[in-house]
Amino acid sequence: MTDLLPHEVEEELQQLRSRVRDLEDERLKLETKANKPDRLYDYQVELLKLQRHLEITHTPMMVVFEGRDASGKGGTIRRITRYMNEKRYRVVALGKPNEAQLSQWYFQRYVENFPSGGEFVLFDRSWYNRAMVEPVFGFCTKKQYRDFLRGVVGFEKDVVRQGTVLVKLYFSVDKATQAQRFERRKNDPLRQWKLSEIDVQAQEYWDDFTEMKYTMLERTSTTPAPWTIIKSNVKSKARLNAMKVILNAVDYEDRNPDLDFTPDPQIVIPGKAELARMDEERDRLGRPRQ
Repeated sequence: MTDLLPHEVEEELQQLRSRVRDLEDERLKLETKANKPDRLYDYQVELLKLQRHLEITHTPMMVVFEGRDASGKGGTIRRITRYMNEKRYRVVALGKPNEAQLSQWYFQRYVENFPSGGEFVLFDRSWYNRAMVEPVFGFCTKKQYRDFLRGVVGFEKDVVRQGTVLVKLYFSVDKATQAQRFERRKNDPLRQWKLSEIDVQAQEYWDDFTEMKYTMLERTSTTPAPWTIIKSNVKSKARLNAMKVILNAVDYEDRNPDLDFTPDPQIVIPGKAELARMDEERDRLGRPRQ
């Protein structure tokens, strides 16, 4: 046996301990992967591959996140972008328009934030404010609302025709779950900033938003730019399935063959299927169809 000096023995022990820690970390990772085959990390890796593909091919891509307040849009956006190259993506969450913007073409301030080639842009609420929030709260006129519904289909068709990948996600939460999340925001100091005056009124205007949602899906879910509904009562499932929808929108290279990219049909619903479900609910409640 080779004779070692005391300090050399200590160094070797430190190396062995470090190696043991590394092996233990690897064991835990493998154990976690075995117990959670659909964990977000694997899909976040795929999102990096998607982002690289967009950059190489100079393809612009944007994802629209819509839905009621507290439906889980923001948390999903944070998980999607967590490991992305910050230089190649942007999250756009526009506030109330100023006086100058109010005098412009309605879509103008959104177009100014559209992606260039190779960019990935996520809209945390979008031009669809005019289809939901604005008409419910009287922030636009009836004519402006009608003009929007008439114009948005052609607008999006042109966007897609010009080569932009457009994904439209609507996060759907039930009334009781929304109320629970509002209550948590009210009582949690770290979440109180999320609770706005409009949030407080969201439950009161629940049925109005439902009517606006129906019309929006009916009029604006098209073949070039369809709506995809994400059932978001369970946030973890909503986040995972939203990632799958986004990844399936682009045929990027080096896709992991061991991952399941099929969305859960209980969580991900095509816009047309959601319309059919809403019609069935109207019939069951004895309400007239629109």
